[in-house]
Amino acid sequence: MSTKGKKIFLAITIILPMIIYCYIYYKPIIQNAPFRKADFVSMQFSYGLKDTLENSYNSATGAYQYVNSKDSVLRKKVFLKSDDILYLHRKANEIGLWNFPDTIGKKSDKSKAVPRYDMTFNYKEKSKHVVVYGDFDGNPKLLDAAMQMRKIIQETLIQVEKRSGK
Repeated sequence: MSTKGKKIFLAITIILPMIIYCYIYYKPIIQNAPFRKADFVSMQFSYGLKDTLENSYNSATGAYQYVNSKDSVLRKKVFLKSDDILYLHRKANEIGLWNFPDTIGKKSDKSKAVPRYDMTFNYKEKSKHVVVYGDFDGNPKLLDAAMQMRKIIQETLIQVEKRSGK
């Protein structure tokens, strides 16, 4: 058999079936991914002490409300650009937000003022809502990942606010 014939035989018997297998195996996984950037609808983020979530953002309406260092409540309209949405979506994928439990920590008694963070990512078919309480005493890696996601969202909102110049 010639060298060219050997290469064709190798391609037909090994490489081509591997490509077909990968296509058949991974296509449904990629298509049925529940949280795709193309299906992104909106994001809500709220935080505060206990049940008083005076700091909030809703990407659908652009409503951004927060308490500044002088204890004044500021209300602004800021909208995320598609780059910001892509960045938040990718970071949520990297951190594994989709695999988080719905509640991280537990509501504490009324005497303690514990920080609480609500993060909701809404997609066409699904949404992911995670509530994080500051007094979580479980897996520290899970709390670190949730706090990292919170920090990413807050930093993105600060950048969007600076960019809007309001």
